Amino acid sequence: MTMDFFFPEDNLTRSLPQETRITSLNAEIYPDGRRLRVNLEITPFQKRPTIEVTLHNSSGDEIASTSIVEPLSWKLEFTMHLRGEIDNPYTLGARLYYPDGPSNETFVYSFDVKPPRPDLKPDTN
Repeated sequence: MTMDFFFPEDNLTRSLPQETRITSLNAEIYPDGRRLRVNLEITPFQKRPTIEVTLHNSSGDEIASTSIVEPLSWKLEFTMHLRGEIDNPYTLGARLYYPDGPSNETFVYSFDVKPPRPDLKPDTN
């Protein structure tokens, strides 16, 4: 019996902390209209960074936030929850930094949320 193993892409050029950047940030609303799938990519890195992600509504109120400390991968996907009434447009901001080193400007992605389809039951999880 053979076993398959996942090996990281070792032929990648890995950036130094001062060169590590967010290269892509986008989001997709789940059909229930209450959750957001966030996709974030950063340059392959030599040292694992910290990433702060915040979600604000059009009034500037923080709706959700998360911290990703020393991610293992440079491609990240996670879910954030939308709270309260829909208040478009929303702004998703991500900032990459090192606690003892360089910090980058906030990478921003804006989007609108459509009301959920009436045929979908709210997710109770």
